[in-house]
Amino acid sequence: MPAGARTSLFVTSRVLVLLFVVFVPAAMATEPDAFALNWHQWRGPTANGCAAPGAHPPVQLQGAEQAAWTVELPGEGASTPIVWDDQVFVLSAERSDRPAETPVVVHPDAKTQPPNVYYRFLVTSVDRRDGRVLWQKVATEQVPHEGKHTTHTYAAASPTTDGERLYVSFSSRGLYCFSLTGELLWQRDLGDMRTRFAWGEAVTPALAGNLLIVNWDAEEGSFITALDKFTGAEVWRKDRPGELTSWNTPLITEVSGRWQAIVNGSGMARAYDVQTGDVIWECGGQTTNAIPTALRVDDTIVCMSGYRSAASFGIPVDAVGNITGSAAIRWSYPQGTPYVPSPSASGDRLYFTAQTTDILTVLSARTGQPLQDRLRLNGLGNCYASPLIAHGHVYFVGREGGVVVIRDEAPFATVSSMRLEGNFDASPIAVGNQLILRSWNRLYCFAE
Repeated sequence: MPAGARTSLFVTSRVLVLLFVVFVPAAMATEPDAFALNWHQWRGPTANGCAAPGAHPPVQLQGAEQAAWTVELPGEGASTPIVWDDQVFVLSAERSDRPAETPVVVHPDAKTQPPNVYYRFLVTSVDRRDGRVLWQKVATEQVPHEGKHTTHTYAAASPTTDGERLYVSFSSRGLYCFSLTGELLWQRDLGDMRTRFAWGEAVTPALAGNLLIVNWDAEEGSFITALDKFTGAEVWRKDRPGELTSWNTPLITEVSGRWQAIVNGSGMARAYDVQTGDVIWECGGQTTNAIPTALRVDDTIVCMSGYRSAASFGIPVDAVGNITGSAAIRWSYPQGTPYVPSPSASGDRLYFTAQTTDILTVLSARTGQPLQDRLRLNGLGNCYASPLIAHGHVYFVGREGGVVVIRDEAPFATVSSMRLEGNFDASPIAVGNQLILRSWNRLYCFAE
């Protein structure tokens, strides 16, 4: 069946896109205004969960009937969409009925079974003005070599863009570079990962100038690599000794003229020199399954993890060497930290929910002291998505479709809430006057 026949559009109204111009430094960007106007990576224009200062998404949310448009997506996916100009890019994986020619051999440690059928790994471009599908491409058709957790999908990594090319990762199924009109420019196979208990993969690449930084943490052979963004050729690769499956994304940031890739990890959080791959600093003390991405607030790097225990650290950006347990660590806060979601920052305020629950903590990024401790976000439920901060409010999305909006100031009161149908693991994003939410198989746009 043609792709257009499988993708149904549910357009409820046309909306006008509010344009704004604001300068926000973007990682090694030559046109920072363009990056500020868009959502070019899964953590937003400043890599901390914040929309641009001019963004003004709706605050009073009521339900799906309020949506400006919705789009049904093929298959399923947990990856967060990105936005460049009028295009929303979203990834999904669609199961087929075509059986594998040879049954997949299951690793003894696996707690899930491979599907033994082909999947289609799809990239879709949607017009954010009205929800029309602009183009849809099949990156590859393959049989996954492992199963996945019931709460996971085979399309969990988020894409990124430099405004000229779209960089897509389906993890063990390959990395792909497309033009913004859907032309495949290059592809790269980094091999097959063996993940913890075969729970699944999520390798989201991060742009650093002309390099694409890819963290490849698995149960064996973990490494980090830099690829030439124009060709996909490997520029450098460094082993990550002691690291196992982690599902986290590098943070790209500049320190005294030197660009660093900050990578969380179950063994160590580490800062790598983007040009050489050399380790600048490392800090132990994280939990197993370190998923949350690090973020930067002024001159502090914040690293968190929260599987079966809790850990968070404030690390100076100019740290050097192994600072584990040392006085160089500015603060630590060992409770209420997230397992799957990443924290988000607004000014000095760090927002995060405990493990995968609806219990909110707000910390001072400067001191690590709680500004709000253990506030239940009624109506949210279990949560994998990271918070979105936009125009004086914080948006949370629960796995069962609960959406809660609170004020970005004490006493952090709830402003509105709603419930949508579906499974929601992707983080909410905001561009202009639009709030975009993604369930496993549907894209929603709400407009002010």
